[in-house]
Amino acid sequence: MDASVSNTTSRIDGSTPRRDQFIPVRKSEIIAALVEERALSAQAEDVRRFCRLLGSIYHFENFAGLEQLRDDYFYFNPEIGSQSQLGLGALAEKRRDLTLMLNAVLKKANYEEISHQEVEEAHNQRHLLRVQVRASLDDYHLVQFFERGRHTEKVDVRKWFGLRRNMIDATVFDNVVLVVAVKSLEEMTAKRQRKLVKVRDFKPGTILIKYFRNISASDLYMLLPQVRVVMSIADRLTIGLPAVAGAVPLLLNLLPALTVLSLVVGYFLGLVPVVDNDTMVKSFGALTGIAAVVGFIFTQRMKYQRRSLQYQKEISDHFYFRNVSNNSGIFDSLVGSAEDQEFKEAALAYFFLLMAGAPLSQKELDDRIEDWLRVKYKLNLDFEVEDAVAKLERLELLQCSGHGLTVPPLKQALVKLDTIWDNFFPYANQAAETSTQ
Repeated sequence: MDASVSNTTSRIDGSTPRRDQFIPVRKSEIIAALVEERALSAQAEDVRRFCRLLGSIYHFENFAGLEQLRDDYFYFNPEIGSQSQLGLGALAEKRRDLTLMLNAVLKKANYEEISHQEVEEAHNQRHLLRVQVRASLDDYHLVQFFERGRHTEKVDVRKWFGLRRNMIDATVFDNVVLVVAVKSLEEMTAKRQRKLVKVRDFKPGTILIKYFRNISASDLYMLLPQVRVVMSIADRLTIGLPAVAGAVPLLLNLLPALTVLSLVVGYFLGLVPVVDNDTMVKSFGALTGIAAVVGFIFTQRMKYQRRSLQYQKEISDHFYFRNVSNNSGIFDSLVGSAEDQEFKEAALAYFFLLMAGAPLSQKELDDRIEDWLRVKYKLNLDFEVEDAVAKLERLELLQCSGHGLTVPPLKQALVKLDTIWDNFFPYANQAAETSTQ
């Protein structure tokens, strides 16, 4: 089974402009800004109470998701090594559950998946690193890239050993999450795969989750594990041409000496009856020539390895400070971000419907919130109005009619939210009801 990446509408080559759905404003700033609105300033304390209750509800609900992620990841955590506790069929089911749960959390946090085709296209147009790399996808069940937030940077691209320079616009992602599901040892049928696992201490059957910041679109491919550095044509010429130039004179001088050396070898094997002293002396010179050729080969090999290590270091230095978190350590950040985004979307939708004073269509609500974010924070966002309206409907805070969408007053909304909060654990209420009967 080849590693797969599902297709999305997100474009990273700039051909299709798109707006982010992520709201990069702190929750406390959103609340403070809403309180300052003229239509809400007289109810400032109730606004804060509403936000506190709404935030508590989403925090509780997302905590259950966090616990589920931790539980599902137990069998795939490379730091624990507990994959052998289940069979292949059970592991496949657990892996599917984990992938679905993780994808749902990432969607709540307004991450968008990038197709593998787009990653390949961007890699072929790489700008920031001059290194060429390859990574086989045969070792993985699944490879997924997710991005959130992007900006454009001016990059100085140098070619022809720095003689040619050109300033270009490069797409850089603010947040990138990589999910890689590694095949188990039993599923790796090729000997090459099994050998690499042993040599590189690569744990089969695990799922690697990595979180990066400020990654160029052209460098996404380099985030994959077990990336192999490949020499470019310029590197091969730089190392190969001097090697050929140095090897030719050595071989030309060595060929006559090899004839002499063959006579000496034949003498010791009994194939040649007699060898004079002059031939014996020349044979030692032939051995010196052979030693020089072997030393030359090792020198060229060391040059190749040194260049390869130089590029590996370049990759490590480039991504070292961009790696934020790994594996289970990322769950708290992702779930917290999802909780934060859900709160902002629901709160903005409720308060803008409340401030309208009259029913609004979904399009009107969307336009008002986007205009407010543009004026207030200079953000050109694509607000997820459908998702926000669905959240209010689930919380029973939305009233739909032929004229449009409305919401109940703040006092009634507080009662609704408080009822939801009280019924998360209804045992005390049930006991009180029983005692009064």
